[in-house]
Amino acid sequence: MCGIAGVMTRDGASPDPSVLDALSAALAHRGPDGRGRHLRDDVGLVHDRLAIIDLATGDQPLGGPDGHCALVANGEIYNYLELRAEMPEARFRTQSDCEPALHLYCRFGTGFAKRLRGMYAIAIHDARNRRLILARDPFGIKPLYFAETPAGFAFASEPQALVAAGLVTPRIDPHARNELLQLQFTTASIFQGIERVAPGETLVVEGGRVAERRRLEPLPAGGVVQDDQNRILYRLDEVLAESVLLHQRSDVPYGMFLSGGIDSSVLLAMMARLNPRPVLAFTAGFPGTGVHDERELARLLARQVGAEHREVEIGEGDFWRLLPEIAAAVDDPIADYAIVPTYVLAREASRHVKVVLSGEGGDELFAGYGRYRAAMRPWPFARAMRRRGTFDGLNVLREKPAGWRSGIDAAERRLKRDGLSKLQWAQAVDCEHWLPDDLLIKLDRCLMAHGVEGRVPFLDPVVADFAFRLPDGMKVRKGLGKYALRRWLETALPAARPFAKKRGFTVPVGEWIARRPTLGPLVARQPAIAEIARPEAVAHLFATGGLGHHAFAAWTLLFYALWHRRHVEGLPPQGDVFDTLAAR
Repeated sequence: MCGIAGVMTRDGASPDPSVLDALSAALAHRGPDGRGRHLRDDVGLVHDRLAIIDLATGDQPLGGPDGHCALVANGEIYNYLELRAEMPEARFRTQSDCEPALHLYCRFGTGFAKRLRGMYAIAIHDARNRRLILARDPFGIKPLYFAETPAGFAFASEPQALVAAGLVTPRIDPHARNELLQLQFTTASIFQGIERVAPGETLVVEGGRVAERRRLEPLPAGGVVQDDQNRILYRLDEVLAESVLLHQRSDVPYGMFLSGGIDSSVLLAMMARLNPRPVLAFTAGFPGTGVHDERELARLLARQVGAEHREVEIGEGDFWRLLPEIAAAVDDPIADYAIVPTYVLAREASRHVKVVLSGEGGDELFAGYGRYRAAMRPWPFARAMRRRGTFDGLNVLREKPAGWRSGIDAAERRLKRDGLSKLQWAQAVDCEHWLPDDLLIKLDRCLMAHGVEGRVPFLDPVVADFAFRLPDGMKVRKGLGKYALRRWLETALPAARPFAKKRGFTVPVGEWIARRPTLGPLVARQPAIAEIARPEAVAHLFATGGLGHHAFAAWTLLFYALWHRRHVEGLPPQGDVFDTLAAR
């Protein structure tokens, strides 16, 4: 996991080295182990390295076998050993997991990415053909952004790097802001003039302009594969073991995030089976609050498999002290309160490991969400996903957020095809936006802020091909999602009690906000909030902020105010939430 960035000029001139310096400096937290640069003709590439595999010779940029190509990459290619074995005549110069991608490009051109199994954002300068190639993994695990300007084309792992280098001015897209307020995430970049490379997309850039776009889909096109339950569970064991084993390929220590839920319990059980040494597991808890504390069950499971378990307590003081710092780290905004424990866990993990395995993707591929079960109901009882926004009915915003669901609507139309069940369609819609635009941004930014690589074994093409094509009855049964995973876990780790009723994960932001009566007026005075909301309504919202729907709306405004100060107004955090919001 690293930071990458680059420029291709429109007039053919050599890129300004100071711009490359600024891009690299803005991404330094993503790659504390080294910096590299490629400058040739009209293209400049930079790489900030977090060394995970091939610590000795894996520095980038990597040069191609013909001397005309150079590569920088952020991510891991898990099947790199298998790819090397498939190219015995190739002359590899390093043991890097990314070098096979360069050889594949030299052989197959812009279709090279379909042979990769991993998480990646890749840039290749093909000097002979005078083009720049960008590619992102099909699930969007690794981020990649670009901007087309009068001077040319620029890209980076984070949009804040494009801003810091002076290539783009941070101006808010009102439509994306409406999405953030109503959905907690955005289906496109919130900055005018900056785009996300879509998950699975490959771009060809020529003369400083995008000339070609193609896309790999994350989910298989084939229909449901029918089989008996025993064979399905046997195959599930095989694909989980293979994926976790590949995701453990590393030359540095690794651990995992353990919540006690189904997904992380599955990872714990499989990692314990595959590792000769105790698994290092990290769990967060919120003592002294009304939310469910996951540490007791996580502690029990860790003991069952002989894992080394580290617990992290997050208190109200931590929340107020760290939130400005967290908002500063999440430059592509998500108003997901899970960023708080994820950030704190990553900070603790960074003291012990450089790689963490996490359970993102389990709900989407194995159908864990209650909204899927609602979508499966027959007409007229089925319920559309995300039909209501956070601020609906609250009368807080100055104007009704227009078009906030249009990105989701477009995904629903694009993914509606013959052969998909209602459940598969709902899963596919979540994999289009919710997964890459919320969960994976959260994991990337919170971990990379501390120089830790996050890996997600459920988001593997082989796992996805197996899970997505399972019969609906092996995903949802008797009102429970993730049926196949529960059945597997019932044998692999019975102490997880996979069929017991689970309490949903939450963070006590409502409790903490309700205890601070001065917060509402302080948030209401922020320029970003005053522009979109009525001050007296904001103050009232925070006064009732400990109550359900109001709590999440209050949290969303608080996060947006802090985020806007840092990433639009350019003001760094100045102490805790109250000091930061009060500073002028």
